[in-house]
Amino acid sequence: MTTSPPIGSRLVVGSYVDMAGVARAKAMPTSRLDTFVTAGAGVSPSWLVFCVDDHLAFTPSMSVVGDLRLRITTDGVRDIGNGMLWAPADLTHQDGAPSPGCPRHALRRAVSRLGTSGVTARVGHELEFTLFRAPAAAGNADDGRWAAYGLESILRQEKFVADVLVAAERAGLPVDQVHAEYGPNQFELSLGPADPVTAADRTILARTLVCAAARANGMIASFSPQPTVDGAGNGAHLHLSLWRDGSPLFSGGPGPHGLTDAGAGAIAGLISDLPDFPLVLTGSAVSHLRMRPDNWAGVHCCWGLENREAAVRLCADTAGNPAGAHIEVKPVDPAANPYLASAAVLGALSAGITRGLPPPPEVAVNPVDLTPQDRATAGVTLLSTDPPVMLDRFAGSQLAKDVFPALLREAVHRVRSHEWERYRDLPAEQSTSLLRFAWTN
Repeated sequence: MTTSPPIGSRLVVGSYVDMAGVARAKAMPTSRLDTFVTAGAGVSPSWLVFCVDDHLAFTPSMSVVGDLRLRITTDGVRDIGNGMLWAPADLTHQDGAPSPGCPRHALRRAVSRLGTSGVTARVGHELEFTLFRAPAAAGNADDGRWAAYGLESILRQEKFVADVLVAAERAGLPVDQVHAEYGPNQFELSLGPADPVTAADRTILARTLVCAAARANGMIASFSPQPTVDGAGNGAHLHLSLWRDGSPLFSGGPGPHGLTDAGAGAIAGLISDLPDFPLVLTGSAVSHLRMRPDNWAGVHCCWGLENREAAVRLCADTAGNPAGAHIEVKPVDPAANPYLASAAVLGALSAGITRGLPPPPEVAVNPVDLTPQDRATAGVTLLSTDPPVMLDRFAGSQLAKDVFPALLREAVHRVRSHEWERYRDLPAEQSTSLLRFAWTN
């Protein structure tokens, strides 16, 4: 055996995140851990076109014919309690070569692409979620008073929070903070920075632990971008710093707020190319309900220092920011595949550095307060939530073609198309109810 599983563990689960942002998995007894690593678990190519409702959106390239493998690595195995082990899995061909439809492989490619400029990235994810009662989930987890970011709000769920933190420590998951969020029974878990692939892996591990703790406390955790029509939306903001030869690119330079030339180019590339990628950042059938001005969702495609309405928020290097200068990409939501979202962001940053783009003017106010002339001067636009526009921008994007293999682009396009055809025109009360727990692990 490649490694010895912890005493008492019975099952090892390898998970893969599909184009709809849903985590799917195969499991083996821990006695077959070595097989999971060397041979993998067989899966159909249909896994590439699973939709949020388990519909199979087959294409000419992806059908019932063929066979793939889910493969894990021993260093990715984590103890998630109750005799269960978990590991992120790669989607490969039978011979072990990466499938072009593997999201983790796509992210590795984006990391390598950034590396050609001598640049490395550190990423930390925020995970917002809403707790509901189980099993009927007819209402929120607690019908009592709720104060946004309130002390009482988090203490009311102290056992749940403690269970999450104990599980995270056991699994080796670094948690930076946890707090009660703005909406009733909404919480946020912030993860420590890591390399982009590890950071994306940790989002799935964290969601798994949160969902398990919720179940143990008689609740269900919803990672829907908009769990209810009138409630707060859930984001999955991506925090990212860039480094070259041990020096940060978002501080210590001659540009605005200490930006280096490369850091400024990276932000410029992100602002330039973000409009091509709502399909992978905010592409679910309910994501548009969250993507509204004055909702802190980053719907305005612009940047600014500590501007929480901008799609790209610059966080400066100050004593109050121990992680150093970095950017927060706000539009990303929990229905996004974290590997694909991270790859799109890294691809845009890399393109901006390579082209040496100058950033557009900084937006130092709420973008909704800008005059039409000021919006035009700063190049402020709204990220599209219109399905045909999102599909066309992604399909026609040269950067998307550079970052994602053709098979993966085809799968994303077809899956999101089905979901919009099925759910987008339903009344919001119905679509949010039907998809409330679609992204619950």
